[in-house]
Amino acid sequence: MMDDRISKQIAFALELDKEKNVFRQTHLSGHGRNENDAEHAWHMAVMAYMLKEYANEPVDIAKVMIMCLIHDVVEIDAGDTYAYDAEGLTTQKEREDKAKERIFSLLPEDQKTEFMSLFDEFEANETPEAKYAHAMDNFQPLILNNSNNGGDWKEHNVTAKQVYGRQTKTRAGSEKIYEITDMLIKENISKGNLTLE
Repeated sequence: MMDDRISKQIAFALELDKEKNVFRQTHLSGHGRNENDAEHAWHMAVMAYMLKEYANEPVDIAKVMIMCLIHDVVEIDAGDTYAYDAEGLTTQKEREDKAKERIFSLLPEDQKTEFMSLFDEFEANETPEAKYAHAMDNFQPLILNNSNNGGDWKEHNVTAKQVYGRQTKTRAGSEKIYEITDMLIKENISKGNLTLE
């Protein structure tokens, strides 16, 4: 018979599975289907480990990877808010705070506190780990979009100014990744995939 603790942990694990059904605006490389939140989180966690030498400051890479893996769990309830959806962004925090409480409350109390703390640290974007995790959160969809000839930007009429605005968090986490980001944005401007205004 399962005790209460492992029963709660399994309930949370099953809840996490729902992240596979939350689809993002970003498409898989090679003009594939829309990626889901679980794929995005996994991809950026692996990238965070692989590219850790480019973090601006030394980081606890295990902490970064866990932040990457749980940062979008709230979207199970709140839904994905597209990075350039001005209207959706106005209600994002309220929706995600409500989801955070429900979903992490499935866990035993100590793990609820730990996961909520990691989620809040990521959102606050003040520690070296949070800044580097945000760099990955921005860079991962950017390289997918670039691999698809800017298709998602074109579909949503996103401007270079908007992309640069989002990428300020990338620079705070990794100057090197920001250099690559800047190069890719400029390439997409020259190809006509991004307009300046």
